[in-house]
Amino acid sequence: MKRCPTCNRTYADLSLNFCLDDGTPLASDAAPTTDLNATIRYPPPRDTSEPPPTEIYRPAQAAPSPRPTTPPPSPSPPQPQQWTPGPTPPAKRSNVIWWVLGGLLAVLIIGVGLAAVFIALSFSSTSNRNANTRQTNRNANVDVNVTTPNVNANTTVSPPAFLVDDFSEKKWGVATSQFGRTWYSNGEYHMSSKERMFVVMYAPTNDYSTENATVRVTARSVDGSVPSAGFGLMVHGVQSRTGQLEDYALLIFPSEEPEYEVIMHKKGVQSTLIERTKSSAIRSGSTPNLLEVRTKGSELSFYVNGQFLKTITDRENFRNGKAGLYTSDVTEVAFDDLQIDRSR
Repeated sequence: MKRCPTCNRTYADLSLNFCLDDGTPLASDAAPTTDLNATIRYPPPRDTSEPPPTEIYRPAQAAPSPRPTTPPPSPSPPQPQQWTPGPTPPAKRSNVIWWVLGGLLAVLIIGVGLAAVFIALSFSSTSNRNANTRQTNRNANVDVNVTTPNVNANTTVSPPAFLVDDFSEKKWGVATSQFGRTWYSNGEYHMSSKERMFVVMYAPTNDYSTENATVRVTARSVDGSVPSAGFGLMVHGVQSRTGQLEDYALLIFPSEEPEYEVIMHKKGVQSTLIERTKSSAIRSGSTPNLLEVRTKGSELSFYVNGQFLKTITDRENFRNGKAGLYTSDVTEVAFDDLQIDRSR
């Protein structure tokens, strides 16, 4: 028999060590000594007239786990793992050869890159040079004025008051190129251009200055056809420092319904100042027409066969230029009897 010292509850189960009510460790009762001669006392009889006392039911609590009376055995220390030598790693090769090969490859790549850049720059330079040459040939004078002697002659000498050039002497440039042709024939100066191009020829010297002058020339289509962009007389013609055209021009289209047009070149770019306009003053076909431009200060007045057409203002200040001749497309045209009168 075991008893709780706190609540005096007894337990017949000798395997219990703690009280189920309050958890107090149980104490063992000493076994009673049996006296065979002792008088056995019985408890007084219970009064059944009174009801038994009420007992409060308390659910049995789970007995806490008994505290260990001896410390748990210490865990065995981990056994060291058995080491087995692995395969011996191969010896590293020297990296010098790789550095040398890498350096050679880098030098090769840089060399190829520099060569590509050089070729690209050379190609670009050549393309630009060819483009500039084509533009100069097309819009300037087919390189004729460059080789004409005394282009800048008499720059400090006043031009003559009156100049006549009947083209009996070969003063103007003569050339054949991929852009057009200029030549003398039967006392006339002939010009023709390639298809969809035009050719300009400036006068050979500054004696042909057109500042404050009346400039006249006879022009005709040799076979009576009409160039797509016309042909005619130019004044105040100069080449800029970059070799581009700067001038004014009176152009005619001697078709069945003749027309004229006034254009300007500035830095090689052609623009129209007076749109193509019909005029009965212009003769059709191969019949010669007398073209005339009168310059006075900043004003330019245009005439054909003595009849007035239009007046414009020189807003670009091209007054110090020379006379010039213009044609376009494949039609052959001829010029004769150029006159410059500064006596007015």
